[in-house]
Amino acid sequence: MEALLSQFALLSSQACQDKNFDPSSIDDLLKLFEIEAYKSWAEMESEQVKEVKQAEVAMQQAEDYLDSVMEDAMDEFTRFEVELERMARDELGDLEKTAESARNMGNLMEKAAAIASTKYMEAALNSATASMKTASKGLSTKKVHPS
Repeated sequence: MEALLSQFALLSSQACQDKNFDPSSIDDLLKLFEIEAYKSWAEMESEQVKEVKQAEVAMQQAEDYLDSVMEDAMDEFTRFEVELERMARDELGDLEKTAESARNMGNLMEKAAAIASTKYMEAALNSATASMKTASKGLSTKKVHPS
């Protein structure tokens, strides 16, 4: 393009100085400028097509990477969720065992209290009966043997 501009400057200088200058020589030069502009435009378009293809490839690679990362994250989340559910089930099982043990102990304590209460009542009744018998004997011996 620079060579064409130099030639154009030379022809312009000749056109100004030479009265017999043939203007068709400038037409030929302008056609060369036009051809050079089309070549440059075609080259730029070709470069743009290459850049678009490179951008599409880079975009596809980025999408593939994102898909891979998302898949890994979902797998990790699923493993975490399964582990959390297992831990919750284990903890629930432990709590159920503890509750069952406490219920059984409560039942045993209730039975023990009932047995102790029954034994206390029996002892109290036996004591009262023994006291009554003793009192009754004492009264009956005093009636039989007046002193």
